[in-house]
Amino acid sequence: MRDTAQSTTPVITYKRGQYVLYRNPEMFWTGQEGHTFVCRVERICVGGVTYDLTPLPSGRQVNAASPDYMRPLPAVDAMRDIDTAPLNTAGAADEMTAAAMAWLTQQRQMANRRPELPASD
Repeated sequence: MRDTAQSTTPVITYKRGQYVLYRNPEMFWTGQEGHTFVCRVERICVGGVTYDLTPLPSGRQVNAASPDYMRPLPAVDAMRDIDTAPLNTAGAADEMTAAAMAWLTQQRQMANRRPELPASD
C-alpha cells in the first residue's frame, strides 16, 4: 500500500552557518525536557538529506539531523527590535534589548568618526 499523504511542511534547504531551531525527536516523544534548541548548521550531509548541527551554547554536535525537525531562524526576527525601535519617543531606549542598544551605539560612533585618509607612501 502506497502512502499518498502529502507533508504540510515546506521543503527547505539550509546553508552552512545558518541558524535553525532544532527539536530532538527522541527527547520530544519521550517527554524529556530541553528537546528544542537553537543550532548553527555546520555541515550539509550527502544530498542535503541530513545536517550536522552545533547547538548553542553547548557546542555538542548533533549528527545527521533531519530537516523535518528543523526550522529556519530568519535574521529579520533577530533584528526586529532594532528595526522597529521607536527612537523618537522619550524612554524608548528603556524598552530595547542590550544587543539593540550596543548596535545603535556602535552605529552612532561610526557615523561620528572622521574619515581616515589612506597613508601616503
